[in-house]
Amino acid sequence: MSSNTVSPPPRRRGRPPKGRDESQPDTRTLLIRTGVAVLTEKGYSAVGLDEVLRLAQVPKGSFYHCFDSKEAFGQALIEAYAAYFAAKLDRCFDDATRPPLQRLQHFVAEAQAGMARHGFRRGCLVGNLGQEMGALPESFRQQLGEVFQDWQARTAACLAAAQQAGEVSSRWDSAWLAEFFWIGWEGAVLRAKLERSAQPLQAFAEGFFALLRSTP
Repeated sequence: MSSNTVSPPPRRRGRPPKGRDESQPDTRTLLIRTGVAVLTEKGYSAVGLDEVLRLAQVPKGSFYHCFDSKEAFGQALIEAYAAYFAAKLDRCFDDATRPPLQRLQHFVAEAQAGMARHGFRRGCLVGNLGQEMGALPESFRQQLGEVFQDWQARTAACLAAAQQAGEVSSRWDSAWLAEFFWIGWEGAVLRAKLERSAQPLQAFAEGFFALLRSTP
């Protein structure tokens, strides 16, 4: 791709061309948005392309114009969800108006509220796919692992800030704490979805924050 900057043609004045609504997402964005919503609820193996296309109101020909296969579609969904969730973590963990440990607590509360808003039918797309990895394309394995590593790194940085602020004992290894958090949190999300209840999320959060207050 050339590095030269090419100015776009001047935009015509007046109304957009007939049949075009600039407020609507493009087809690829619409498919990804619909796919993420469906897969957080049902998983990859249980969802056929026909269901996604019906919900998105997109013809099959348009799908294959955007994606080569269902596998390529799945990879795009993981990438989009990872970007969305990383921004969510940054919004919570970079909030300078709260002490570091409260930032993690705020993330937990916000995530719990998000699940409750959807009646605990939707879980974590990355966690859902990880549970059915045996039936998924092998290309997903490394991609999912890298997403978890990214989330853990962001969480470890927040926990390290909590240690510097004297909120968490410096004897704990922040990377280990972050790994422990995500292993437990994903299990709690699964149970919350299974039981349609916030109780598993609350139980794990209480246990994790009690651990942080203890001295190893």
